[in-house]
Amino acid sequence: MKQNIFSPILSGLKISAFAAGASLLATAALAETTALAGTDDPAARGLAIAKASDATNLGYGDTKTELRMVLTNASGQVSERRMRFNTLENKDTSEGDWNLMVFDEPRDVKGTAMLTYSHILEPDDQWMFLPALKRVKRISSVNKSGPFMGSEFAFEDFSAQEVGKYSYVWLRDEACGDRECHVVERRPLYEHSGYTRSLAWTDTQDLQLRKVVFYDRKNALLKTLTFSDYKKYLDKYWRSHDLFMENHVTGKKTRLVWEDISFQTGLTEKDFTKNSLKRAR
Repeated sequence: MKQNIFSPILSGLKISAFAAGASLLATAALAETTALAGTDDPAARGLAIAKASDATNLGYGDTKTELRMVLTNASGQVSERRMRFNTLENKDTSEGDWNLMVFDEPRDVKGTAMLTYSHILEPDDQWMFLPALKRVKRISSVNKSGPFMGSEFAFEDFSAQEVGKYSYVWLRDEACGDRECHVVERRPLYEHSGYTRSLAWTDTQDLQLRKVVFYDRKNALLKTLTFSDYKKYLDKYWRSHDLFMENHVTGKKTRLVWEDISFQTGLTEKDFTKNSLKRAR
């Protein structure tokens, strides 16, 4: 699902037409998921759940977000960063969405920015602007499993989670908090992932992610990401305002707290270029 992030904004009638088409796709995906409820094909059901979840986010256009990143080390010491996160939906279904992340606080990271063009099976394009060096650095496709800015999120976690990036197998339905969830195993189909697989809990009511458990390249438990404090925008688009990542190996934790989200703000491709990284401050 393209929940977290990333063409140009369509105006007036085009937006309405795309949103109407997106609504039909979501309805069809939900119907497919229901029809597969008793299927003997776990892969088909897992894929249907992923498509239905993704369809709930189609047509959002673009978003501007302000958020906090709260880092907790193994000793319990806490540090905090403030950042902005802009996203642009890509209507080309063969490509992923775009996002631009900019750090505003504290002073030692102010102006640091990352631009991501998400793809399906090809390596995502990612660049960082480092104010101290005053230059844009391309992030290697083989180095995206490393920690992003000292957090427990990897570079690849900030890429749009396009359906075609993974294979899927439905495992079971079970309670997750006060809801019922589909539990689906996802295996990355793209090269150089830091994960062999992940288990995703998607609630059966709103089809939103509630939890993802990640396994490292040796297939050992690595991290758990939980989603909470969901809010609905434009009567359609759900957003989690609290994402909590816990590293079971290091004992470190990172919380992303969304403080403000605006939709369809008029962002265009010009706002997502390598030059925009330098202007982002």
